[in-house]
Amino acid sequence: MRLGGKVVLLTGATGGIGQATAELFAREGASLVITDVDYGAVEKLAARLGTDVLADRLDVSSADNWRETVERTQQRFGRLDVLVNIAGIVDWPGIEETGKDAWDQVIAVNQTGTWLGMRAAMPLLRASGNGSVVNTSSVLGLVGSGAAAAYQASKGAVRLLTKTAAVEYATRGVRVNSVHPGVIATPMIQDLLDEQGDQQPDIVRTPMRRAGSPAEVAHAMLFLAGDESSFVTGTELVVDGGLTAH
Repeated sequence: MRLGGKVVLLTGATGGIGQATAELFAREGASLVITDVDYGAVEKLAARLGTDVLADRLDVSSADNWRETVERTQQRFGRLDVLVNIAGIVDWPGIEETGKDAWDQVIAVNQTGTWLGMRAAMPLLRASGNGSVVNTSSVLGLVGSGAAAAYQASKGAVRLLTKTAAVEYATRGVRVNSVHPGVIATPMIQDLLDEQGDQQPDIVRTPMRRAGSPAEVAHAMLFLAGDESSFVTGTELVVDGGLTAH
């Protein structure tokens, strides 16, 4: 019950990391607002998790959607203690091959969506007096790969947006941290892992020589969401099997 009494709003809930995080947080006693663009999928997840769960459709790139979701959170639970921004998309091409529409979409979801979420949720988080924001960046928000130009730009932006928010709200009752997964076996990259197996280049470069599981990222989210990390803000929690260690 490490999240007992807390209300958590979680985006991207039906993805690999999102679903693992929602399941873990429910087991740890949180009341949940789980969101995704696919309402049917998020409704099914809510039914499986239990009764103290609100399912909502949320396009994180829409300011109006964010306002409506936060309003419904307040109506249902009367408070918000934790925001976990997980929703994200990836585009693999490099600088010259990335199209303008693809660039705009990745930035809108990964970067702008994270900012819109913090902006919309912050009044309730401040009112809780002990709020926590967990933003999902990536190891590709820390180091370059020579590809995925839009994705890397967005995740690097999430890293520094997290830090400036942490400074802004450090004395206002809200901690803000980022999680940086490495190669994680999620549906987003499963086809790549199936095709390349243990010879996938990033796995070869990972000292632990394997992909991580969504559950391993979820436990990092749990630490930052809960009170055990009460003196942790503005930091990067890297979950990458040592990929960025060399």
